[in-house]
Amino acid sequence: MTQKELTSRISGFYKKTVDQRLRIVQEAVDIDNQSIKTCERIAFLHNALDGLTIENHISGIVVPLGIATNFIIDGQELFIPMATEEPSVIAGACNAAKLARGGGGFITSATDSIMVGQMVLMGIDDAVVAYQKIAAAEHELLAFVNSFDHCLVRVGGGARSIRLEQRKTSRGVFFVLLLEVDVRDAMGANIVNTMLERLSGPIVRLVGGSIRMNILSNLTTLRTATATAVWKKSVINESLQQAILDVHAFACVDRYRAATHNKGIMNGIDAVALATGNDFRALEAGAHAYAALNGEYQPLSTFTINNDGDLQGSLTMPLAVGIVGGSIKSNPMALFCLQVLKVRTAQELARVMVAVGLAQNFAALKALASEGISKGHMRLHCRNIAVSAGVPHHLVDSIADLMIAHDCISFDYAQELLAQQTFCAATLIEDKNL
Repeated sequence: MTQKELTSRISGFYKKTVDQRLRIVQEAVDIDNQSIKTCERIAFLHNALDGLTIENHISGIVVPLGIATNFIIDGQELFIPMATEEPSVIAGACNAAKLARGGGGFITSATDSIMVGQMVLMGIDDAVVAYQKIAAAEHELLAFVNSFDHCLVRVGGGARSIRLEQRKTSRGVFFVLLLEVDVRDAMGANIVNTMLERLSGPIVRLVGGSIRMNILSNLTTLRTATATAVWKKSVINESLQQAILDVHAFACVDRYRAATHNKGIMNGIDAVALATGNDFRALEAGAHAYAALNGEYQPLSTFTINNDGDLQGSLTMPLAVGIVGGSIKSNPMALFCLQVLKVRTAQELARVMVAVGLAQNFAALKALASEGISKGHMRLHCRNIAVSAGVPHHLVDSIADLMIAHDCISFDYAQELLAQQTFCAATLIEDKNL
């Protein structure tokens, strides 16, 4: 095949069909036909969403979807759909929830769905006068922007407050108008950004200057969820309790450990977010910013021993999630997962997610404080290696067990073990035929 000069400048790529886009990519980077067929099979399942969710769609990525069991959240037995490629995440959540059942499961709460938008202005001549004008016109401005969204107002949402603040930067003095909006059951990005755009003209006419940008913030300090759970000393003995407290205490003073501590929380939250069609990137941004809210990056969760001598965990964090909106309504799997959860509001979804985050965090701390984090991961990791090495389904578990037993976990060794198994099977068949 003659090597062509590669260019990604494809005019009108977005106008082409899924099949045409795939053929262009195949020709450009010389992908084999088998890989293209795999893409086509998955694309067939995603064709209903073509052009509705992302641009230049060619296929889909299949992320395994599993169910976490054993959860009692606010007295309700729940099945939790989780989409993740990481081994032992779901198993860890299940085990943590099982051990928490004796303490009543997870108790949760959530604030109202208040999102904050930022309108950044420059060139305001008189800050004091600007503050006064905004304060005096707040009621009128809120009524104006709410008049465009009757549906949101009808269900109890809408813009709630407006205030002006000042920021000194290396580029000079900036003014930021903060708009607080109750977005109800939506994640709220589009609602807030649209409101900011509609307010742009009235604000400039009111205080002067010019607008540099309008954008919501993913640090949702006014939209948080909290979960607590108790693990009885009958299931977590004193020695393990103290070890878990040690692991947590270290995260409080070491930012490298704190980052991984919080990553364990997000393992659970991201998996539920992905399953329900929510923006896990926004959740990650908000969570990590919240962890550093006081100027020092800290664990999002806390663990203590309560008055009964049991281990108690608590997690509070921002969770801006939705159960309505185009990206969710157009995703049949997200709708299916929301049905499994039986949540009726965005707050209920946030409460489920913060409970899963706490469960995932406990599971990681328990593993670190006892057998180590690798043991739980290793069997599933070995199974994945065996599958990638071409091991037939009925031999995957035995090959994985052999890799662990021989402490030799690699693609090459999996293939070597498969060859040995195949040879032994062939020899056995030959002996029977003699």
